[in-house]
Amino acid sequence: MRTAYSVETVRAAERELMARLPEGALMQRAAAGLAAVCAGLPGRVYGSRIVLLVGPGDNGGDALYAGARLARRGAGVTAVPMDPGRMHAGGLAALRAAGGRVEAAVPQRADLVVDGLLGIGGRGGLRPAAAALAERIPPGVPVVAVDLPSGVDADTGEVSGPAVSADVTVTFGAYKPGLLIDPGASRAGVVHRVDIGLELPGRPAAEALQHSDVAALLPVPTASSDKYRRGVVGIAAGSLQYPGAAVLAVAGALRGGAGAVRYVGPAAEAVLARYPETLIGPGRVQAWVVGPGLGEGRGGEVAGLLAQDVPVLVDADGLRGLDTGVLRVRTAPTLLTPHAGEAAALLGVPRESVEAGRLGAVRKLAERYGAAVLLKGSTTLVASGGGSPVRVNPTGTPWLATAGSGDVLSGLAGSLLAAGLSCRDAGSVAAYLHGLAARRTGGPLLAHDVAAALPDAWREARRP
Repeated sequence: MRTAYSVETVRAAERELMARLPEGALMQRAAAGLAAVCAGLPGRVYGSRIVLLVGPGDNGGDALYAGARLARRGAGVTAVPMDPGRMHAGGLAALRAAGGRVEAAVPQRADLVVDGLLGIGGRGGLRPAAAALAERIPPGVPVVAVDLPSGVDADTGEVSGPAVSADVTVTFGAYKPGLLIDPGASRAGVVHRVDIGLELPGRPAAEALQHSDVAALLPVPTASSDKYRRGVVGIAAGSLQYPGAAVLAVAGALRGGAGAVRYVGPAAEAVLARYPETLIGPGRVQAWVVGPGLGEGRGGEVAGLLAQDVPVLVDADGLRGLDTGVLRVRTAPTLLTPHAGEAAALLGVPRESVEAGRLGAVRKLAERYGAAVLLKGSTTLVASGGGSPVRVNPTGTPWLATAGSGDVLSGLAGSLLAAGLSCRDAGSVAAYLHGLAARRTGGPLLAHDVAAALPDAWREARRP
């Protein structure tokens, strides 16, 4: 499991560690890790030209000390300060002693640029002086960010003004949520975590599953299993106008690990033509998926399924006009799976505010509706409230932005619910496999391609 901690938690751990270490030792650890990553990027250290963009805080000090280490190995290192009167004194002295120099303007020729302008406490995008330096980074030159790209909110991933786009980010002690969640994650590039000895207590703010975590959660039949013990998922989806939504939701469900899939709705003929394994008509189920392609005027069906004492996943058209009161009195689990536009409607805010602040939006949805929420998008997030860390899906790909892929995801997650996983686990495992299947398929892809690749993704996740 990859875990990410809030700035407050990281800062507290740093203070506790610094109280036990000689002065400056923690910064030296960070600088050593930063220099090691930088040394592997230009192809060679000796003779390379490295530019440090230096802010007034500890990140600037990290950059200066790392620059000194690189200068001692033969690199030509130039520091460009955001505020010449507020550079880290010890780091500046070390850089000059190693042969580095300070200049007022960003050189136009460089092999590597190190972004040490702002640290994890930065908020609200780059200020004019820092933005002016970032704008002068030579095109095509690799950029390494110190701890996180300057201008990205470490706690949320929000980018509310000018910000650096890095090719590599070297983060210290722990991942920060802003490195895992878009739009910040898209600016972080490849993230390297350097262990500096922090002891991080309590729950993380966010976490991302890895193969071993998914493998431990996937339902696997035993010798005594039959199709009913493995779970039956019901699909209430599709309409005369959108029969394909039903077919795709059933496709995802059939590949999702449950023992059987039961379909109810007006697209039965289309479903059976593609998937004759499907059970048709009412009957016992262990979970419901409702909403994909349902069309307007069928809110009564959604309410009827929510009245049943089994887990229910609500997607797409099923999300229209949801009653928070109905959800809060339910004793069985509920999983909502909106995209940004649907989430905006549920919250009564502009879509842009959801896309800019995905972490805050998914937390608000889970709190307001008393349900687990899977927020689809460039970074898919799963929140279940109660102080649990938000799950961040690491396997997404832009190729999934295609019609019907969300229907496949809903069916897959519903099948995992029927197999006995919690809403939080079902949503995050489904998103993981969904993204993995899309990556295996490549692109351009169709939603059916994703469904067809799910067995391979499943096997890949379970491979030791």
